[in-house]
Amino acid sequence: MTLNHQKTGLKPLLWLLVCSITILGTPLKADESQAVKIRFSTEVVPLLTRLGCNGGGCHGKSTGQNGFRLSLLGFEPDVDYQSLVNEARGRRIFPAAPEKSLILLKATARIPHGGGRLLDESSDDYRILKGWIEQGAIGPQSNDPQLVRIELTPQGQILKSKSAQQLHVKAYFSDGTTRDVTRQTLYQSNEPGIATVDSNGKVLTTSQAGIVAVMARFNDQIATFQAVVPFVQDDLKIKAVQTKLDEVEKHLGNSPADLYLMQQWRKLGVVPSGAADDQTFLRRAMIDICGTLPTPDEIAQYSLDKSPNKRARLIDRLLERPEYASFFALKWAEILQNRGAGYSTSLQRPGTTLFAGWIRDSLASNKPYDQFVSEILTASGRQYENPPAIWYRSVRKSPDYVESVAQAFLGVRIQCAQCHHHPTESWSQADYFGLAAVFSRVGRKGGFADAEVPTDETIYLAERGDVIHPRTGEVLKPRPLGGPEFKMGVQDDPRISLARWISDPKNPYFAKTMANRMWSHFMGRGIVHPLDDSRSTNPPSNPLLLEALAKEFTASGYDNKQLIRMITTSYAYGLASAPNDWNSGDTQAFSRFYMRRLTAETLLDGISQILDVPTDFPGLPPGTRSIDLPDENVAAQFLDVFGRPARMTACECERVDAPALHQALELVNSSEIQRKLTAETGYAKRLSSGKKSAEERVTEAFLRVLARPPRDQELKAAADFLKSEPDLVEACRTLLWSLMATNEFLFNH
Repeated sequence: MTLNHQKTGLKPLLWLLVCSITILGTPLKADESQAVKIRFSTEVVPLLTRLGCNGGGCHGKSTGQNGFRLSLLGFEPDVDYQSLVNEARGRRIFPAAPEKSLILLKATARIPHGGGRLLDESSDDYRILKGWIEQGAIGPQSNDPQLVRIELTPQGQILKSKSAQQLHVKAYFSDGTTRDVTRQTLYQSNEPGIATVDSNGKVLTTSQAGIVAVMARFNDQIATFQAVVPFVQDDLKIKAVQTKLDEVEKHLGNSPADLYLMQQWRKLGVVPSGAADDQTFLRRAMIDICGTLPTPDEIAQYSLDKSPNKRARLIDRLLERPEYASFFALKWAEILQNRGAGYSTSLQRPGTTLFAGWIRDSLASNKPYDQFVSEILTASGRQYENPPAIWYRSVRKSPDYVESVAQAFLGVRIQCAQCHHHPTESWSQADYFGLAAVFSRVGRKGGFADAEVPTDETIYLAERGDVIHPRTGEVLKPRPLGGPEFKMGVQDDPRISLARWISDPKNPYFAKTMANRMWSHFMGRGIVHPLDDSRSTNPPSNPLLLEALAKEFTASGYDNKQLIRMITTSYAYGLASAPNDWNSGDTQAFSRFYMRRLTAETLLDGISQILDVPTDFPGLPPGTRSIDLPDENVAAQFLDVFGRPARMTACECERVDAPALHQALELVNSSEIQRKLTAETGYAKRLSSGKKSAEERVTEAFLRVLARPPRDQELKAAADFLKSEPDLVEACRTLLWSLMATNEFLFNH
């Protein structure tokens, strides 16, 4: 049926009234001659998602766009229907003349549209949207079939460079029907440099090799396609690679890490770099485990050790050193937001010191990881009685609880679900606030005011505390992410139930998150990367490897040191960082050691150790190391310049490790480095004293700074420099500074 007010003779005002009644009243019935009923929830909403209309940058953002707001990615179809059909006086939909509907006019750019042209009038998408309007623009119905799941084919594939792979998506509905929705699905590649995907699901690989995942979203269901693009394509080169890998395999141990890494190297066609030399491995392991540089004596002793298991024995020794506990306590203090800034230091410092000490003692005693987490989550009492209660000083509100717990212990970024359904995962607002309800009865009392946060308050379990779903108004009961409500009595502490759920061996996140966190720490990149962003659309680069590490970690009783041993004694950790002809493009498969800059604390402590002049930290005992600082609020410009985090979130991404211009300027102009270089009792002065040859001084400096002797060319150039300078003391200072300014010193390799 088509209405035209000129042909019917209706006055314009009367015609508008008729249209309003048609639009705002009972929806027109679908034409009986149309065989296929177009449903709003399962056909129109996915179309709006694919076109980007309900995306976060358009009408799906919280404030909408130009007065038109849709739910993000269509997770609330009832709301979307009201916005589309009934708001703005119903002018967006015109059943009397569907092609004149504002939504179609704007989408085809027949009238100005901020999003540009999205539809062609000859496209299937246009016909679906127009057909839905022709059928009466019927909204979601209670008896409509519901989408149950989608099936994406093919699954894992090995694709050649510059090739194509068509994906297919089938939707399964609650009434038993299925439908091909390949062209109605939204696709996204997580590595566009390796492979792109077009709007119709065709994957196009580039000339770059690696591992890529493609997300397919239809309505509220997500599936993932993962592919490997090998580094070698030619049959002769493939055979050569496999022959080289056969040789490598003879030197592998029997650890699961080695087994699954080898499987992936064969798929990718990469040959790992050779083994790192002893001096490099010693420096690497000491930096990664203890945050400390090796001394010349330690280098000499390790080099003289000819036993076949010397690396494993080194790891065992390092794990027993106090620096191990200090270095990893620093890492966990950041994740747990043991923060000193924003308060009066004199009042808050005792608390941060106690919590830092408790973390350090827990690591030194190798407290099982599940117990460590449980004692934090369930902490009650005062800080002097129970230091983990300090966690509740920085983590104070519902969003803090949910986001910190999810990111720190489950490896999930759930922040989006506070306002709407998570765009790339299954988490809903009910999941978010159900987890928040676990902490709704956390009570606080006592203490004395310090800025806005009480000091030394008492944490206790209150008698009641409710969390309300912000959209439905429902009172939510405590529950874990993706799980049913906890079964508890009135007097039970829901935090205890959460701690039990988290550490349950069946928990799909807990052990994997810790295994991935430690793998990232030692290998420079997580198996899931970023390391605390685990989701179906960001799959692990080596799922079997991550599964094996998590299984071993759980079986060990959540033994942190055993997990570290598994990683640091793996074949991959012992590889050289320099690439070879077969793996120069690899950034995902760990076929070489990935270089990374020293952390701010390790770098400052290393400079202090080399120059034998400790850093003076205000208010702390002389000789205090950076890795032993009680919190991040201890004044130290050098640490801030080199990326010390503010500890505002549980994300390790707060620590900045990317090189920057101001860091180079700090190395040149740092008053702290200058003080250490010119100290009368420092190493620079000692290096210039005594009756040593220039070559001896150079060799000593190289061992102290770079943990290796100089190469012949380096020895000659440096010795000639010392001989040519009239002021030997100043020349030695220049030599030491020059070595400390090299990438070889600034990076762990």
